[in-house]
Amino acid sequence: MKRKTTLSAIGGYQPFLFCIGMYFVALFFSIFICSAIFYAANPKKTIAKAQTPVHRLTTLPAGSKLLLTVAK
Repeated sequence: MKRKTTLSAIGGYQPFLFCIGMYFVALFFSIFICSAIFYAANPKKTIAKAQTPVHRLTTLPAGSKLLLTVAK
């Protein structure tokens, strides 16, 4: 007997393909979540400095307005 459609043959692989797809989705999200937790616990030093700038007040010569600068 001839098969009328190939759709039933593909349907036999559906649970297998679903498991593989879910594995890769879980792998992607676990890498993303673990790296987010790692970088939250261990921030880069350049980012940490940029998030907490040190402000200092500098005055200009007499008659000028007060100027706020960010120390690098």
